[in-house]
Amino acid sequence: MNLRCAYTDLDGTLLGLGASLFTDHEGKFSMMQARALEACSRAGVEVVIMSGRRRVQVHEDARLIGQSSFIFEAGAAFSIDQEMTVLTGDFELDSELTVVEQMSGRGVPELLIETFDGKLEFHEPWHLEREMSHLFRGEVDTGEANRVLREHGHHDLRLLDNGAITRRMAGIETAHCYHLVPNGVSKAGAVAAHARARGYLPEETIAIGDSVEDLEVAGSVGRFFVVANGPERDPGLKAAIGAYGNVTVTEGRNGEGFYEAVVTSLVS
Repeated sequence: MNLRCAYTDLDGTLLGLGASLFTDHEGKFSMMQARALEACSRAGVEVVIMSGRRRVQVHEDARLIGQSSFIFEAGAAFSIDQEMTVLTGDFELDSELTVVEQMSGRGVPELLIETFDGKLEFHEPWHLEREMSHLFRGEVDTGEANRVLREHGHHDLRLLDNGAITRRMAGIETAHCYHLVPNGVSKAGAVAAHARARGYLPEETIAIGDSVEDLEVAGSVGRFFVVANGPERDPGLKAAIGAYGNVTVTEGRNGEGFYEAVVTSLVS
């Protein structure tokens, strides 16, 4: 394929244990991610981070890998050469309040935490200083959570599952990271919008991730790679893969899987 762009999740994908660019899934030093980034650079392939992290965090991460565009807060917005495009759909924006402040003013985070008592909490300390999405951790059924939101009149919002995390929670075997976002927000939508802005055809792009939310990006790119640790930690992801015809599960975990996805695409 004529690869022009690779979209990648950070935690659990490009990054190894401890959220480091230079560790593997066990925390041992690894150059696999750096080698894959070098291969992309030599081939003229743009690498775009698609993350649930805050804008300032992802901006710095993009700078560290030498890239000028990135997707942040689970697809709520993307930036190209310091120009930001917001993708909050029909959510009514307030010029004086951030989306997070608007959701807080409506009491939505408290509604979800009280409804799923002991199963959902803020993902401290990364829930602070956010603009577009509230960040939680726990173990909930997003379908049930979104039903609760609709029943309380919050039709313009949804809770999405951004995958399993290593953070421990009492009474929960494998905690997940969740984002409360405007209803139209998704990584898949952000990837498609970024590709249009750059002039990339779907068949000229790939994406790599480790969660169900990442997997939805498969519909926006030519080929999607799930790193091996994703379905190992999340049975729901394993079950969802069959709905897409362009998905490959890598043999490698985390950065090794990222390397495998890049090299496979460059030589095919």
